[in-house]
Amino acid sequence: MKAAINGALGGGNPILMAYVDGEGRPHMAFRGSTQVYSPDQLAVWVRNPEGGLIGAVPSNPHVSFLYRDAATRTFYTVSGQARVDETPEVRDRVYQASPEVERNFDPQRRGAAVIIDIDRIEGRDADGPVLMERGAAAEEG
Repeated sequence: MKAAINGALGGGNPILMAYVDGEGRPHMAFRGSTQVYSPDQLAVWVRNPEGGLIGAVPSNPHVSFLYRDAATRTFYTVSGQARVDETPEVRDRVYQASPEVERNFDPQRRGAAVIIDIDRIEGRDADGPVLMERGAAAEEG
């Protein structure tokens, strides 16, 4: 799953991200910089720090992602809670881990690092159905 997400743009399968703005309107956009940040987090480099996503996150941090690779019949939907992280270390890490083509759109690094704490992943890959939820193991055990 990590390889699929981190290689999505290069593999011709850019990841679609959805969020809801402060007026309750849904928005979707392809995010070529989507990457695995940690075992339970994704990250996105948002080139426009004045854009809708950055403005929406403080009032409604709920976001979702869709990854699909038709050739391998793989898909994942990811839902979680987003936050902007302005610490220099996080900004540098997210920017550097973004595909070069994405970095080339923001060479001055004016964008923002958004970290997403994953709540749920579901879908299907070569191994069959996928379902992971934050806290599910703790609730069962």
